[in-house]
Amino acid sequence: MKNAAELFKILSVDRRIEIIELLKKDPMSVNVMAEALGVTQSAVSQHLRVLKSAGLVSDERRGYWVYYSLNREALERCRQRLNKLCSCGCRGGAAGRR
Repeated sequence: MKNAAELFKILSVDRRIEIIELLKKDPMSVNVMAEALGVTQSAVSQHLRVLKSAGLVSDERRGYWVYYSLNREALERCRQRLNKLCSCGCRGGAAGRR
């Protein structure tokens, strides 16, 4: 997995977050994701390449199609990193706000 700064840079692109949201439901092919997001297959493939190189998604060939799925362990490690940043109490009520 990438270091925290690189990881947050990768996740700073809205379309990549949308892809992760789609993959939370089920593994999907590029063409299904492209249709759901209203973008080209090429655009989805480029984002998937970045997410895959970061270890956030994996792929599996099934016949003619390649299906992408989340690497849930990697996403859990991301969540834990983010939780470390949010140790200021901001997850709570007004007491954590400044």
